[in-house]
Parts: sequence; C-alpha cells; structure tokens
Amino acid sequence: MEVNKHSLNQLKKGAHIHLMGICGTAMASLAGLLKDQDFKITGSDSHPYPPMSTQIESLGIKIQKPYAAENLNPRPDFVIVGNVISANNLEAVEMNRLQIPHGSLPQAMGEFIIAQRNSYVISGTHGKTTTTSMVAWILDQAGYHPGFLIGGIPKNFERSFRNPIKPESPFVIEGDEYDTAYFDKVPKFVHYRPQQVILTSVEFDHADIYKDFDHVKSAFIQLMNLISANGNFIYWGDDPHVSEVAAHCKIKNKFSFGFDPNNHFVINILKQDEKSSLFNIIQNQKELLQIEIFSIGKYNILNAASAALITYLNGVKTSDIIESLKKFQGVKRRQEVLGEFKGITLIEDFAHHPTAVKQTIEAVQKKYPHRKVFSVFEPRSATSRRKVFQQDYLNAFKQAQESIIAEAFDQTKLNEGDRFSSQELVDELKQSGHSSQCMKSADEIVKYLAQKAQSSDIILIMSNGGFDGIYQKLISRLKN
Repeated sequence: MEVNKHSLNQLKKGAHIHLMGICGTAMASLAGLLKDQDFKITGSDSHPYPPMSTQIESLGIKIQKPYAAENLNPRPDFVIVGNVISANNLEAVEMNRLQIPHGSLPQAMGEFIIAQRNSYVISGTHGKTTTTSMVAWILDQAGYHPGFLIGGIPKNFERSFRNPIKPESPFVIEGDEYDTAYFDKVPKFVHYRPQQVILTSVEFDHADIYKDFDHVKSAFIQLMNLISANGNFIYWGDDPHVSEVAAHCKIKNKFSFGFDPNNHFVINILKQDEKSSLFNIIQNQKELLQIEIFSIGKYNILNAASAALITYLNGVKTSDIIESLKKFQGVKRRQEVLGEFKGITLIEDFAHHPTAVKQTIEAVQKKYPHRKVFSVFEPRSATSRRKVFQQDYLNAFKQAQESIIAEAFDQTKLNEGDRFSSQELVDELKQSGHSSQCMKSADEIVKYLAQKAQSSDIILIMSNGGFDGIYQKLISRLKN
C-alpha cells in the first residue's frame, strides 16, 4: 500500500489537527507538541487511561470517545492516524470518505518536528523510555535545550514532550519498532532521521505484527542502515542478538558497551544498596566516568551507561553527565511508588514483556529484601495475550515471593489455541512450589490483597494499560 503523501508542512498555524488514538503514549506527546505550536487540536480514543489521558486533559484537549464518524465534525484540516487504528475503523472510513489529508505520527515527527536537527533515537525491546528520559535530561542540564518525545512521563520534566527551544536544539525520541499506521507498514523509527542511536536490546515482541524473531531483527537492521555516516551508534555488546543486528551498521563511530571486558566501553558495578547504584565506565583500561544513580538493578545501570555514553560522544562534559544522572528521578509507571497506605507500599510498573517482568520483580525484591512482595500482573499487550510467551512468563514469575495473575485482557479476536492462559501459568507455578493465584477481575484482586497484605508488605502491579482502575480501587480499599 502506498504511503500517504500529505504533510503537516502544508498547514498554517492555527489549523485544526485531529489525532485518532490520542491517548497512545507517543500520540499524547505529539498532541502537546502541536498544541504548543499554536495548532487547534482535537483527539479521539476508545479506552483513555492515566497518565496520558490526564496529561491530555491538562492541556485543555477534550478526549472524544469512542471512535465515531461524528468526531470529524467540524471537519479538521489534517488527521494524524495512530497505529491502533485499522482501515475499517468507523472514523478512518469517514476520514477517507471526506478525503481529509492525513498522515502517521512518525511521518509527522520526522518531517515537521525533527527535520534537520541532530536526532537522538533510542531503540530496543526494553529500556527505551527510561533511557530516552535520561538522554533528554542530560542534554537539558548541559544547556543543549533539546526537544523530546518520550513514551512515558519523566519526573524531571513532568511532561512527555517538549518542542526544540532553539534552531540548533537536538531532538531526542523513543525509537519504537512497532509499525507506523495501517497505510504505512514500516517501523516507526524509519521516519526519525537517526544520527545518534542507542540499541538497548533485541528480543521477540509484538507478535501481532512480527511473525518470528528473525522478522523482529530485520526491523532493527533497517535502522542500522539509516544511521547518518557522521553519527554515533552504541549498542549493548553483551547480548549476541544485539551484536548480530549491530554488525549491519557500517558507520565509523560504532561502539559496544556492557559488563563483558571485550566491549569498547566496560561497565563495573562498584556498589549497590537499597537506594542507589555506583558504577564506572572504563575505556582502554582507564576510568572514563564514575556514575551514581538512585535506582538499582543491572538494567537501570545499562540504561544510564548508554545515556552517558551517547551524550559523551556528542561533546557533553563528563561533569554535566555525572551530575544530571545523580539528579534523575525516573519515569512515571516505571517502578513508581504510588504511596504507602497503613504500612503497605504500592508500586506501579509498565512491565509486560516477560524479560521486563522478570527484571522488575528482581529489582523490587532486591530493593526491599526484608519485606514480602506481592507481584500482580495483567497480560494486556498484544503479545502477552498470546501463548507465545507462556513458558517465558513461567520463568519470570518463579522468582516472585507471591504472584497474582489476572485473566488476559480481551482475547476474543484470537484463536483459542493461540491464547495465553493465566490459569495454566498459575497451575505450573503451584506445581513447582510457588505461591500463585489466578483472578478474573481487578475487584477480586483488590479484595484478596486487602485481606492478605500486612503492614510493611509491598504490592507491585505490572500492566501496560489501565487494569480496570485497580490502582485507585486498591488505594481506596487500603486507606479504609
């Protein structure tokens, strides 16, 4: 299918732009970027949920729901179509009937926002949001005035987006491998004009659009062939799949980082406690940087190291990098402590891929070694609802002190043989001696936790969606 050729560059300030799927993490950010440039913004979605829905509302943008032909009345000058929208969506059908100029989010970002700027593209299966936030924060604190678009809300900025402040300002963006739109079936990062690139990890994901792991690798290989010859590329060299993809990048400034001493940049963990991690980065057997971050776990260290290195390669002073990372506060919904209620600490995390789930449980249990952790999980993403990761989730939850697995979110469009089974996961965990429960609803989980959790316990909730309002329901129940 031919990609739509309309462009935001054809619009005058004040024009009306409508966003379909406005509550997507990137779409909500684009809405803010465009509103800050004096466009009139409207948007629609089917299932708005925080924190993006609240960010949109704080911008004065009303969320129209559900998708409907009437949402295009009055007729907008341009429509940006999110990748959750199918060709037979009622609103998309009406858009095409009215012949409204339209395009995708990545197309809009590349042509209208990034343009000729120094583009930092943070890519990989895991760690993109945190690493993108770190890079933007370092550049901000070092006086580079970056623009950015992040798939979450960094606490240092309190918004997931910012327009570039100066003509020479760089732009930092999360380079998602998910496809662009129903009329543009390429990875999002293809449109982002990459000059500075981080590749954090490469694993199988997005089973709804990628048929197998080789298909996923082929997407990242596309990125390797797009990096500017004058740019910089760094990649996690400890992982053979990442190295396999990285081999396709032919630019001069290509460097590996990781814990293995054979990397170009070698990370050594010097100290970890319940609050922070101290590590250094070695180049040619000499210490390049010594960094402290107020989070723990191997993957948080890798994220910080990659952010430090890509900015270092762009001339940021080491002192600015060190001070910025020490002040980095994290990202909402990434191991975010929502509060303590009668001694019970509630933590929210976006983890949904089995590797991310495993890492999150490990990090939280390590941070609170003397407290019981209830690990609660909702299989909600397109991949986690499929059986492809059934065994991987078993391995992820085997380390949990007690796990509670919700039934998978809406599987009606999947063949029965392709569906992930929460009950099967729980049965296997119990057979291997682990404490685990399968529950049908958020209300059932809230009731169970209100009865079982004791003062000083931790409740870790992992979902990439709204989870039927479980957070507020649980807070209300624990308070009472």
